[in-house]
Amino acid sequence: MPAFGTRHLCAVAAALALTVTAPATTAAAAPDARDSLREVMFVGNNWDGTADVIRSTGDFARIGRIDVIPDREERMAEINADPIKWIYFQAIRNSVGEGHDQFVDDMYSTPDGGSVVVSRPSFADVVSIDLATGDIDWRFPVSGYRSDHMAVSPDGTRVAVSASTSNTVHVLDIRTGEQLGSFGTGDKPHENIFTSDGKYIWNMSIGEVNTALDAPWLDWTKGNRRITVVDATTYEQVKVIDMRERLDAIGLDDRSDAVRPAVFSPDESKLYFQVSFFNGFFEYDIASDRITRTKTLPKNPATSEDRTTWVNDSRHHGISMSPDGAKLCVAGTMDDYATVVDRTTLQEGPLVPAAKPYWATVSGDGTHCVVSESGSDQVTAIDFATGEKSVSVPVGDHPQRVRLGHVAADWTGPSAG
Repeated sequence: MPAFGTRHLCAVAAALALTVTAPATTAAAAPDARDSLREVMFVGNNWDGTADVIRSTGDFARIGRIDVIPDREERMAEINADPIKWIYFQAIRNSVGEGHDQFVDDMYSTPDGGSVVVSRPSFADVVSIDLATGDIDWRFPVSGYRSDHMAVSPDGTRVAVSASTSNTVHVLDIRTGEQLGSFGTGDKPHENIFTSDGKYIWNMSIGEVNTALDAPWLDWTKGNRRITVVDATTYEQVKVIDMRERLDAIGLDDRSDAVRPAVFSPDESKLYFQVSFFNGFFEYDIASDRITRTKTLPKNPATSEDRTTWVNDSRHHGISMSPDGAKLCVAGTMDDYATVVDRTTLQEGPLVPAAKPYWATVSGDGTHCVVSESGSDQVTAIDFATGEKSVSVPVGDHPQRVRLGHVAADWTGPSAG
């Protein structure tokens, strides 16, 4: 692909600088179906193989729970019959899974609120689960041996899923599971983000996170880390962004270029992103194609400085933004806190204690940041206005991704049997 000059970068930036519908991660329901649906939050309990459904505002109380591995026996029989699949299954358990199986990474509801679509890393697939019965509607095995983060298009009809070990992103019809297209990425694709108009997909690859080669001078051993931007209709590559070059340009050659969670500003002119090993985040200006600001957040003195002890090369993993773009919310994963940061001044608010917070998202009414505390099996809501904790609610074992979605207005869980 030819290198992008300033004219090309500005053209891409102009195409991407569109108003975000907040929150952008909500799977939209058809207008005539809104009255029969209820907005909720899905909390993926990775080690349990369940997803809790909680209220999207207020007290965030639990409404119901879904078994996302109803076909566990069948899947395990397939894995045990295939030596290669069995080796990868064990490798996932003993590396990225921290000794546990990874049964739910990400999830989104379908536009009609009738099903939830779930990526299951240990089973290397994506499934759609009927919310009324708990049965599987469809199953899509990803290429390779592990599925990871997903993203849903603004209209709720397409879902993109990272296939970690094959350096591929699959884009599926959320209703049928049919593959609409796919594209190649850097090593170990992770986060996916649709632009607000649904025209582009941004994928962040994080490289190898399971080696002990974690010293800054060994960063090159982690593989090809990059942001891949593709046309969401043709799945052709539009742009590649290597943050190594941008970090080096501002004298941060000791920082990892593995982009982890990220979030656009409301006008999509800037991207805020976290990288491996760093207690903080960066601001990237899309039009000028450069990192414009760096925010270093406090370290927890109780956190070991031995980088090999940090889970999957994370230090901080989880970032979201209030709908008005005024505040950022950051999950300080290995430092055991979450905090709200003023976007103008980059001044952080109170450090809210949290046990290994693994994700940050926005409540349905936009007033709170909601973080998953994977170390204490709860989710915690933090008021964007004050930076203070509002409430914590218990969920299942090792919650990670939290996503807004919809269920039927009277839904309380799948029917028995």
